[in-house]
Amino acid sequence: MKEIHQLNKLFESRIRLGIMSLLMLEEWVDYKHMKTTLQLTDGNLASHVAALEKNGLLEVKKQFVGKRPHTSYKATVTGKAAFNSHLDALESLLKNRS
Repeated sequence: MKEIHQLNKLFESRIRLGIMSLLMLEEWVDYKHMKTTLQLTDGNLASHVAALEKNGLLEVKKQFVGKRPHTSYKATVTGKAAFNSHLDALESLLKNRS
């Protein structure tokens, strides 16, 4: 079962898995949409985003829209590749479970 060793530890958290899943569907996802969709607190979202950003898996864009701050997130090329590899390992693990 070498596939188990190909799983990415960064995606073991359901929250990080959810964040990356959303980012694979859309190029940019705004803070409010991500927080609402994944039903997260501000602190929980911030800590998981920070871990993914630190590892180069997502990009954070902060700007002002009018006078309000607006934060959005995008999966990096590295992040997309890492997530796809993780999904491939999961798929392989499930296919070879006999």
